[in-house]
Amino acid sequence: MSGSALKDMRILISGAGVGGPALAFWLARRGAEVTVVERAPALRTGGSAVDFRGPTHLGVLELTGVLQDLRELQTHGGAMRFVDKDGRQTFELPADFAGGDVEVYRGDLSRVLYQRSLAPDAGGRVDYVFGDTLTGLTETADAVHAAFEKSADRRFDLVIGADGMHSAVRRLAFGPEEQFVHNLGYCISGWDLPNHLGLGSTALHYNVPGRMAAAGANVRDPGQAKAVFVFATKDTALARAGLDRQKQALRAAFGGLGWQVPALLDSLDQVTELYFDAIARTKPSNYTSGRIALLGDAAWGVTLGGMGVGTAVVGAYVLAGELASAGGEHRTAFAKYEQRMHGYAGRWRKSANPGKFLAPGSRAGLWTRDALFKRKAVQRMLVSSTKSVATEHGLPQYPEP
Repeated sequence: MSGSALKDMRILISGAGVGGPALAFWLARRGAEVTVVERAPALRTGGSAVDFRGPTHLGVLELTGVLQDLRELQTHGGAMRFVDKDGRQTFELPADFAGGDVEVYRGDLSRVLYQRSLAPDAGGRVDYVFGDTLTGLTETADAVHAAFEKSADRRFDLVIGADGMHSAVRRLAFGPEEQFVHNLGYCISGWDLPNHLGLGSTALHYNVPGRMAAAGANVRDPGQAKAVFVFATKDTALARAGLDRQKQALRAAFGGLGWQVPALLDSLDQVTELYFDAIARTKPSNYTSGRIALLGDAAWGVTLGGMGVGTAVVGAYVLAGELASAGGEHRTAFAKYEQRMHGYAGRWRKSANPGKFLAPGSRAGLWTRDALFKRKAVQRMLVSSTKSVATEHGLPQYPEP
């Protein structure tokens, strides 16, 4: 196969997080002209740590040419330490469970993949459009006509939705979000703050029924810290509410709690960028429709837990590889992409509700979780199970572009 297997194909990707830039790299290397549209005005720099596990994840990172860069940015994720209201440890999950083989901050991962997609050996055929979003998709026999909020309408051969749990592509081409996203009864929020509390790199987690507050130092900048709050709620509209409403919800849910929660809530006064979303699971029966395909969280995401980031990078490699192998014939390529990724992504998505693990809804549930996970045998089983899922499916081989 030559680097021109997809020559003259014009492909639109929605989303410049993780899957989007990874796919842009592989498509451009194989000759496609790629446009990536991203709603945010620039690359998102925040986010908590994400990890890669097993030879399939690491193999794709190596082939993409970013593994060494990511190793140099590793956070070397530590244990997950759970504490009571006075800061005394109740139990701890080992680093092998929390951190995987390579762990980096999401913002660093996005930046590295973005830069890789623009590198000279990627072909120089990737154009990023920030601060815009899709408003319409109309498919014809030989193209997809895309309408944008700000840019002029354009025509593409294929459109890929790598735009997350609340995918605009999925909504426009597959149907309303409610058909595909199942909320699991929790919200999660995270933000950066100065490390005035003297937190260490081992993140501390504090629970009361239905709520968890966690915080730890930024491994690459110990003067900064990261906070993550999880809480049970039936208010699904919070994920789309504005910044002020989300801060208000956090203060209402966590007000009056012990440990360092009051200081963490006070830090919200200075926060201008807040990650906030419902914990949910996506469940479309198909990842493709005509000339349009879904990738990453838009297709198989779980808001928290699992191995969604690694699977998105694998999916980008597979989708581009199948398109190149089929000479750009999308029907054949999409069918093989569906076949490979349903099996691979489906296994780890069977995990339990991560909100219930992090913030059990009752005192009895908290006691049961803590008693169970204090046991070393259970911890070893957890680590073993994540490794077995990560290595179960081998990486398909495609000719070099």
